[in-house]
Amino acid sequence: MADDKRNSERREISKSSVDDEKSRITLPKKIDIQFTQDARGERAQSMKGFSPRYQDFVDYIIGVTHEIWEEHGVGKLYDYYANTVIMHTASGLKFGREAVIAATLESQASFPDRRLFGEEVIWGGNDVDGLYSSHRLRHEGTNRGWTPYGPPTGKRVSYRAIADCFCLRNMVIEEWISRDELTLVMQLGLDPVRTAKEMIAKEKDSDLQLSIAGDVDHRLGQLPPQPWPESESERFDPEDYIGRMMHEIWNWKLLNKARDYYHENFVFEGPSGRSFKGLGDFQSYALSLLAPFPDLSMQLDHFCHVGDERAGFRVATRWSMQGTHTGFGVYGEPTGNPIRLMGFSHHVIQEGRIASENTVFDEFVLLKQIFA
Repeated sequence: MADDKRNSERREISKSSVDDEKSRITLPKKIDIQFTQDARGERAQSMKGFSPRYQDFVDYIIGVTHEIWEEHGVGKLYDYYANTVIMHTASGLKFGREAVIAATLESQASFPDRRLFGEEVIWGGNDVDGLYSSHRLRHEGTNRGWTPYGPPTGKRVSYRAIADCFCLRNMVIEEWISRDELTLVMQLGLDPVRTAKEMIAKEKDSDLQLSIAGDVDHRLGQLPPQPWPESESERFDPEDYIGRMMHEIWNWKLLNKARDYYHENFVFEGPSGRSFKGLGDFQSYALSLLAPFPDLSMQLDHFCHVGDERAGFRVATRWSMQGTHTGFGVYGEPTGNPIRLMGFSHHVIQEGRIASENTVFDEFVLLKQIFA
């Protein structure tokens, strides 16, 4: 990824956000970035205010992650995380650097040999307005210490996570993160449903219950989902392409549209061990989530992308889904409980179609909301 960025003279970085309160879809704002290349190995990207040890933003994200979580340089959080950092997790918000330090110490004690293998960094922005990264990585380690789920099990775990960071002048200002927590729970040898119910009871006793959102947007006044706005660009816009695909399939429930967007044998990697190829399995996956939550609504909160039409595009999307557990399916009998969950998807587009998708959301938190 870093070499691709150094060799590219110019790239368009796009961002998109959704106004949650008004459910208004906003198309991305375009920002041009000028890159430089130096055969002596000097900085390949303008990063004013960032540590000179990192050549570009991808190098920065990978390097900082390694320093803090693999080298156990927990105190480096004082160098790389703002005192007022806001952390968005599947379970709720955390505020301030000290909360990040406490969570880091706890996780490193739980898995002292933890390794974090970076799989992809998709990014956007610039060093003036801020740089935004979407970092997909795999956690591996041995459970030798207490976790929120109980005493050490000695089990080896391997699961994925995606962390989005907004950075400015060498500091993480805001972060959104989700882990494949259900895979972790199962690899520890625990029963997911029983563990979820036990944790719900503990959180109820300690007044730490989850805050659940209200009604789904398009159910208000029995309105249909809003149409995706037409693109104003004459060129292929990968973010508009992914946004339209997710909106039509997940909000409009047009599963037949999958063939218009995906390669016939595209590759999918998802939470809780979901792995498959092809359109048929994708439609089964979509139905497995839509059947328990027939009113499911997806809001697309942020996009960024790298690449070009020749090499292909990599698009990172952060989204949130909301719905009501009123249908039968993989989560058992309907409970009638509302759910709201943050998720992340990385798509690779080649020859005008999606060749692969990597999606992460915290399905264990989803279980907690279902059985709350």
